[in-house]
Amino acid sequence: MPVAVVTDSTAYLPPELADRYRLTVVPLTVVADGVAGLEGVDVTPADAARALSARRSTMTTSRPAPEQFVRTYRRLLGDGATGVVSVHLSAELSGTVEAARLAAAEVGDRVAVVDARSTGMGLGFPAVAAGETADRGAPLAEVRQAALDTIDRTSTLFYLDTLELLRRGGRINAAGALLGTALSVKPILHVVNGTIALRDRVRTAGRGLARLVDLAVEEAGPGDVDVAVHHLAAPGRAAELAEALASRLGPRLRTRYVTEAGAVVGAHVGPGLACVVVHRV
Repeated sequence: MPVAVVTDSTAYLPPELADRYRLTVVPLTVVADGVAGLEGVDVTPADAARALSARRSTMTTSRPAPEQFVRTYRRLLGDGATGVVSVHLSAELSGTVEAARLAAAEVGDRVAVVDARSTGMGLGFPAVAAGETADRGAPLAEVRQAALDTIDRTSTLFYLDTLELLRRGGRINAAGALLGTALSVKPILHVVNGTIALRDRVRTAGRGLARLVDLAVEEAGPGDVDVAVHHLAAPGRAAELAEALASRLGPRLRTRYVTEAGAVVGAHVGPGLACVVVHRV
């Protein structure tokens, strides 16, 4: 059995990719109005959108417990994996990487933990690259390096109707939130070294989506790319983005995925999210 690859539920992977490369997905926990559930298992994107749209509803998120990772790693190694590469969302956004590292220290040196410094398919593309490399029978160090190399070739951009949830959750600082909401402008953000930063501001949602496409094309550069589009309760925006990117990138667009973000990211951004992740091949 090759090296096993583990990731977490915030990768929002297309199911066919998770299946093809036998990726093990560890879910984060979501607490909605005091009721805890696992993202993608007990709590769906539709559940998250409904809760976030309700005026008096509350939603919080938490990392998996280290013990959950310990059980996962030991099961995979017990099933014959020669090692485990565990790729997770940014340590700046969640304690998931820390929990995975605590578990790896307990299990031993056959487990390598990688901070993807992003989330969504900014995490998913590195996990898939690790899975592809493991599928060829590569050793642990090479599988880990495949994830690291892909992180350096991946950019995450997103549009929000408001920064209020990010500000409340401490995922963007107060100054950035103020700049993003001044004069009722719409914010476009990006992930920089694992943290969320304001990239641009526009006046309308329509202009925001157009600018998001412009920025994604800039990030793509001259070569071939894979692109993922995420949304939360905004399928029309996602379809518009996907079509615009296909038109602008043309034959350079190798693959295109569209998935809905789940409750963990949704709790911090709210319905209306439109996100583009660019992986330079």
